[in-house]
Amino acid sequence: MFTIASVGRMVLSGAAQLIYPNACWTCGVLMPPEQGPVCSHCHPLLTVDPFPACPRCSSTVGPHLVLESGCPACAAESLPFTGAFRLGPYDGLLREVILRMKRWSGEDLAEVIAALWARPMADRLAHLGVDVVIPLPLHWLRRWRRGFNAGDLLAMALARELKVPCWQRTLKRIRATAPQVAQKNPTARKENVKGAFRARPGFNLVGKTVVIVDDVLTIGATAGAAARALRELKPDAIYVAVLAHGR
Repeated sequence: MFTIASVGRMVLSGAAQLIYPNACWTCGVLMPPEQGPVCSHCHPLLTVDPFPACPRCSSTVGPHLVLESGCPACAAESLPFTGAFRLGPYDGLLREVILRMKRWSGEDLAEVIAALWARPMADRLAHLGVDVVIPLPLHWLRRWRRGFNAGDLLAMALARELKVPCWQRTLKRIRATAPQVAQKNPTARKENVKGAFRARPGFNLVGKTVVIVDDVLTIGATAGAAARALRELKPDAIYVAVLAHGR
């Protein structure tokens, strides 16, 4: 839910962009002409992860855990992807920004956040030898209602930073699923998206290192369903890159 404060920031940000183009896209504060697109207060909140994260599932972890086999949240799980990377936890300003990006009016903000996210994320992925970036698709009806897919914008920005292709049509969402947030438990979430994706023929992923891009990863059910579909194309490794990891 939006708080009164977050709604106020959204209104201020939108009005400020019309009246004074160099206003912070996230909080609306007016900035010097040479600064942008976000202010010095918001920038680290949107580019720096304040906590250590599990390299296997991207959950927040303690500072002294041994993570070779994953963290307590994922060590016993058989994940269909090799590892996961996030910008930060699904909380605070990052959460507010993601919720705004999901609105029909959020495309411009999504482009700004995608550019901010892609730079530090590309640095984290550079050692993997990524060959292709693939966005997690929306069902056509949800995309039509929203008008765009923020995952596409994130994936294209990341591909530009990594200097690799972005294959937007590799995955197809073959059925409309209920929102994951409405599912009561992890089992329900997994069942909700089971078989929801299909890999399109004609894309050669044999031996390649692939990154699936989405906005939020929680238990990995949706990204996992997408990764299972991509396994049919025989990639060497599949990683997941997201803006935030939710609880």
